[in-house]
Amino acid sequence: MEEKVKIFFCEDDENLGLLLREFLLAKGYSVDLFPDGEAGSKGFLKGAYDLCVLDVMMPKKDGLTLAQEIRNANPNIPIIFLTAKSMKDDILEGFRIGGDDYLTKPFSMEELMFRIEAILRRIKGKRNKASLTYKLGDFLFDTQKQTLSNNGETTKLTTKESELLSLLCAHANEVLERNYALRIIWVEDNYFNARSMDVYITKLRKILRKDPSLEIINIHGKGYKLITPQGEAADEIRVL
Repeated sequence: MEEKVKIFFCEDDENLGLLLREFLLAKGYSVDLFPDGEAGSKGFLKGAYDLCVLDVMMPKKDGLTLAQEIRNANPNIPIIFLTAKSMKDDILEGFRIGGDDYLTKPFSMEELMFRIEAILRRIKGKRNKASLTYKLGDFLFDTQKQTLSNNGETTKLTTKESELLSLLCAHANEVLERNYALRIIWVEDNYFNARSMDVYITKLRKILRKDPSLEIINIHGKGYKLITPQGEAADEIRVL
């Protein structure tokens, strides 16, 4: 019997929280509901979860702060933010922390379920694939472990950072079109997803800066290009 997907759910609106919890339970998920960020912070460390759904505006500790703590404890767990705000900065901050998706209230319960399923499908697909490691100049990029290693120092990437770098490596020294990357990683090409991708590009540039032979450049009106040494494609090392 397949084990149920366990969802960590933190929402201070009691009615909404209980409604969504009952809906997800009816759909076959296991759900632990916490009423605020402080309770969620303690609860997350006691359980083993597959995915997080966090309200952004919560008492005692907001969802963004909680997400940072969760990322420190588990860098790979997917996070979906729920927010009543339409402020672009709030949404972008969620992506900077390493959020995988967001929903602006009000939203339909079916849409939340579809987004959860989409993220879980991507995770399952990645687990079923052979491990692929790229040699990028002085760096070694392990796509399964989501790590970038350089001179004995290892940096853990978020899921989105790893997916984006994987695409750049697959198109090394070629143009990676923005629209294509958005459809592959974020599913939807819109303003917020495009801005979040820019944030991740900036973070990857800072990491790769340790090797001067590597560079991610903007191709105006098209996308990005990962420049690797001698203009050669990134070397692939496949491990079954």
